[in-house]
Amino acid sequence: MSVPAINTVAWFEVASDDPAAVRRFYGDLFGWRFQIDEDSAAGGVDYQIIRYSDDEKARGGVFSTGGSRPGHAVFTVLVADVTATCERVESLGGKVVSQVVGNAHGPDLAYVQDTSGNLVQIFAEAGS
Repeated sequence: MSVPAINTVAWFEVASDDPAAVRRFYGDLFGWRFQIDEDSAAGGVDYQIIRYSDDEKARGGVFSTGGSRPGHAVFTVLVADVTATCERVESLGGKVVSQVVGNAHGPDLAYVQDTSGNLVQIFAEAGS
């Protein structure tokens, strides 16, 4: 599998308090297929990988918000360093919404907002 370049869109996520309905919707609309992510399930997270109908490569994920936050769809950018990128977001007038570094069940990641309030997720490969 090829690794996306740093500072490019590498993933997308759809979050919902009813992920089964979202999976049905996108599956019926676009033919996407879904598969339980075993690592997330082991951590107690309802997360399913998205694959396009004609492609075996994972492209994104659907997860349950558990009603703890609004549903959303967000693109995810691969960065070299989550903490440094969060600092840069703030220096450019954006906002860090949440940040997880040292994540035992996945890569370092953060949700940030641009200067218009749009949500973007950033992540760094585990161990980078």
